[in-house]
Amino acid sequence: MTMQRFTTSLLFAATLLAGHAHAQGAAPAAVEGAWARASVQGQMASGAFMRITASEPLRLLRAETPVAGHAEVHEMKMDGGVMKMRALPELDLPAGKAVELKPGGYHIMLMDLKAPLAKDTQLPLTLVFKDAKGEERRMELQVPVATMPPGMHGGHAGPMAMPMPTQKN
Repeated sequence: MTMQRFTTSLLFAATLLAGHAHAQGAAPAAVEGAWARASVQGQMASGAFMRITASEPLRLLRAETPVAGHAEVHEMKMDGGVMKMRALPELDLPAGKAVELKPGGYHIMLMDLKAPLAKDTQLPLTLVFKDAKGEERRMELQVPVATMPPGMHGGHAGPMAMPMPTQKN
């Protein structure tokens, strides 16, 4: 009887832990239409683009990838008739509202590329968010590398990024 009680308790504890791990692994946002611009030999920078819809108010702090020396959240906008680009310390992502990261606007700038980004490959990219409690949350993606946005040949961009299980930091 003692062995049965121990086994039942162990199974119950394992079930609780599995549920807790699953809850922590919930994606903080939905990512659609993600792609990174292919580069050529000698090119030191490129960009990654996507549509992000947060399930709760978040701030995108940064992106990380092993293919670049560093990655930053950038904004391009017209200022006095001149297009200017600047790094942003963070990008607000209101709950339920899609925020577009696209060429000529907000984007992830990939700098100091370690090798060219080849068309039809996948770019590992981790988005790092901060939630309303101040906790950092990570979302790992596999982003397709292309010469133009998905669906550009005659349609709208559809879901492309493949989120991987997330984890709290």
